[in-house]
Amino acid sequence: MAQKKVLFITPEIFPYFPEGYISNICRFLPQGIQERENEIRTFMPKFGCVNDHKHMLHEVIRLSGQNIIIEDTDHPLIIKVASLQNVRMQIYFIDSEDFFKRKTQYRDAEGNFYPDNDSRAIFYAKGVIETVRKLGWDPNVIHCHGWISALVPMFVKTVYKDDPLLQGTKVVFSILPDEFPDKFSPDFAKKLKQTNIPASCLKHFKNPGYDQIVQAAVDYSDAVALTKDIKKKLLSYVEKSGKPVLQHPDDDNYVDLYDEFYDSILESSSNE
Repeated sequence: MAQKKVLFITPEIFPYFPEGYISNICRFLPQGIQERENEIRTFMPKFGCVNDHKHMLHEVIRLSGQNIIIEDTDHPLIIKVASLQNVRMQIYFIDSEDFFKRKTQYRDAEGNFYPDNDSRAIFYAKGVIETVRKLGWDPNVIHCHGWISALVPMFVKTVYKDDPLLQGTKVVFSILPDEFPDKFSPDFAKKLKQTNIPASCLKHFKNPGYDQIVQAAVDYSDAVALTKDIKKKLLSYVEKSGKPVLQHPDDDNYVDLYDEFYDSILESSSNE
């Protein structure tokens, strides 16, 4: 198939995070897709544990400066970028003084789930989409990884559905082993409604937590990728959705599988 434009939205990437199952997939899948002569953009949150100086991050002034409004409060969006020089791959970082300066990802030093993690997910989703729009870049595929990116499919298919840059864009959601038992704020649905998400889309969020945000991502995605250790309830939900599914393999030979998976999704849409 012709060259694709693929947007990767991730929770963490090696070497900005320690090497692990999630950080490796989010590092080597974008690289592999780029090496197959596709065009990519890759995003992750700029958590406080990512050292700007060590990894040579710098702010992109022309992309920063927008405000993301959550609960009637303006939250300035800061965009930083770094390069993995040996593979010529750029990583964009979504930064925020309000949401991403903390040294830990989702829990404080005592292990408590941050009460504003729902707002952080909203900020991240809208921050990535607004930055891509400012870049004037029109991805063929948006591949979201993990719960922190789980609101992107809903935003793409509702709030931004008439944006010319996202017309015909296909969304893939990867369910990762990043489950948490905690609940989001009871005001989560209200916060989403204030971002212009239609009230009819908020059925999952009466008692919002991990299962609910992942189910919403499945609903608004065109295809789903499954990694390891996914609970049966979510596997059953994906099966009932009827969406195309890719099972991430146990070995490291997965790039061609994803490349072909993207092609099949795009080809099926062109035949509709």
